[in-house]
Amino acid sequence: PRPLIEDGSEESDSTSLVNLKAGYRFTDRFTVELDVLNLLDSQDYDITYIYALRLAGEPAAGIEDEHFHPVEPITARLYATWLF
Repeated sequence: PRPLIEDGSEESDSTSLVNLKAGYRFTDRFTVELDVLNLLDSQDYDITYIYALRLAGEPAAGIEDEHFHPVEPITARLYATWLF
């Protein structure tokens, strides 16, 4: 956890991710690599913020609340590198 505001009264939750990277060099010039991000398909938050947001009909000062960006779902990336 980390503090979301200076006085430390609000903290974010912990996030744990498992990523995997594997590759194979076929020649000195050709390599293939595979990344699997969020291997366990965690449903945590990538980052959390606290700030005031004002919607129609709410007080002029807004309402302070947590806002977050979820962790991306399990994702695979395949790379092929050819050096010339």
